[in-house]
Amino acid sequence: PHACFILSVEDDLVGDGGIMDLWVREARIFKYGSGVGTNYSNIRGEGEKLSGGGTSSGLMSFLKIGDRAAGAIKSGGTTRRAAKMVCLDIDHPEIEQFVNWKVEEEKKVAALIDAGYASDYEGEAYRTVSGQNSNNSVRIPNSFFEKLEKGEDWELKARTDGRVMKKVPAKELWNQISYAAWRCADPGTQYNTTINEWHTCPEGGEIRASNPCSEYMFLDNTACNLASANLIKFFNFENNTLDVEGFEYVCRLWTTVLEISVLMAQFPSKEVAQLSYEYRTLGLGYANLGTVLMVSGIPYDSEKARAIAGSITAIMTGIAYKTSAEMAEVMGAFPRYEENKTHMLRVMRNHRLAAYDADSYEGLSVKPQGLKAQYCPDYLLKAACKAWDDAVELGEKFGYRNAQATVIAPTGTIGLVMDCDTTGVEPDFALVKFKKLSGGGYMKIVNQSVPVALTNLGYNEKERDAIIKYAVGAGTFAGAPHINHQTLSEKGFIASEIAKLDKAVVSAFEIGFVFNVYALGEECLQRLGFTPEQYYNFEWSLLEAL
Repeated sequence: PHACFILSVEDDLVGDGGIMDLWVREARIFKYGSGVGTNYSNIRGEGEKLSGGGTSSGLMSFLKIGDRAAGAIKSGGTTRRAAKMVCLDIDHPEIEQFVNWKVEEEKKVAALIDAGYASDYEGEAYRTVSGQNSNNSVRIPNSFFEKLEKGEDWELKARTDGRVMKKVPAKELWNQISYAAWRCADPGTQYNTTINEWHTCPEGGEIRASNPCSEYMFLDNTACNLASANLIKFFNFENNTLDVEGFEYVCRLWTTVLEISVLMAQFPSKEVAQLSYEYRTLGLGYANLGTVLMVSGIPYDSEKARAIAGSITAIMTGIAYKTSAEMAEVMGAFPRYEENKTHMLRVMRNHRLAAYDADSYEGLSVKPQGLKAQYCPDYLLKAACKAWDDAVELGEKFGYRNAQATVIAPTGTIGLVMDCDTTGVEPDFALVKFKKLSGGGYMKIVNQSVPVALTNLGYNEKERDAIIKYAVGAGTFAGAPHINHQTLSEKGFIASEIAKLDKAVVSAFEIGFVFNVYALGEECLQRLGFTPEQYYNFEWSLLEAL
């Protein structure tokens, strides 16, 4: 059941815990369909001296090896790509090359596509270049932003002795990160100071990395299991409210299930197995928030939407930690709790303060966004505050069974299985989507929440029908503009062939895709005056010819 892993890597080529050993540990994780993240900042930069003489070839040379390995080992033995996160501290000597890695590789891809190679992400152009099998993130402390604000230089430091190898204007480096993220969606940014100020177990070390989608952030060589609740299943369509009692019950139940699953998991190394038992981190989350907001007629980018999202998350997390404390009463706190007790209770109190939208917090550099009472439905606000009152009160008495209890995963795959219209906390980016499948073909996904949303926004039946047909399509050529039953008949199609087209167009990615010999048969195309040389040529378009 464990889906998220964070592994460490040491500045060693072939020893245990070193670079080549990491590829073996990653391979075990990829083989069974899970994802892994690692902070590579321990590895010395290009030009740093080696103990046996000579200088290091640098971090980037090894990242390219790991990238190839991940590309070769398809996740879970399927055509799905391996899920891999590469994190790097912003003071690493090769940070600029890392930031621009994918930018430069995309230029090569563009040249290969211009030369005639396939442009899809499984095609020869992307397979030829490096850096395509991981998400990349830069770890940034608050001290960098202080330099940025003052217009000062940022120091890049050697891994071996800490000496300054180069100085870069902080603004220039920040602009490179921003441009690269705009150009090719990488690297992401992880705010190291804030992350570690919310760390429940700093006595075990610093949080240095995350899993591939960054929902799980904890110590190196730890793992997290995931479960997500479909929020729309708790939604009352008659009065546009959430069943808080039912949601709390599910959160309590699944926190218990995830705790049990710690005993059932398999791990890629002894270190991960040991720390998983000592910290017992869990990953309860939810999906379909965007649908709940949509059917309620609430804009996603609004104060009310943020208040609802915050309160639902607070209820889930508060109930999860309350349940964890209840389990600790019976089974004992996680083994590393006592040494981290002061830190964890401080983090729990800060969560409770955020539920009450307090003015001050304990040990935080940046004030978090609390729940805004003026925008949050009263029943959700009260439930959120009570959940955190209980979580803190019970935790102070009994401790907690789990060092972490919740994450919000992207739910890109399980969201489909749960029939969610939206994934994780995200809005719907299109009412009709075509998911390109790695094994070939497309899946048409139509948002089923639009009719209810339009009703709650006050549209009448005629208006709703017109809007839905405009957005989704009618799914038939009957009465359609330009290409319809009449114009098809005039072109020579008979009734049975038109029926085939109507059936095929319901799930078609693009209208031209249904006009082919495989859907209509050779008899039809020959009657229309076309030859096998034409209709078996994939570059030829029947629709254009008609």
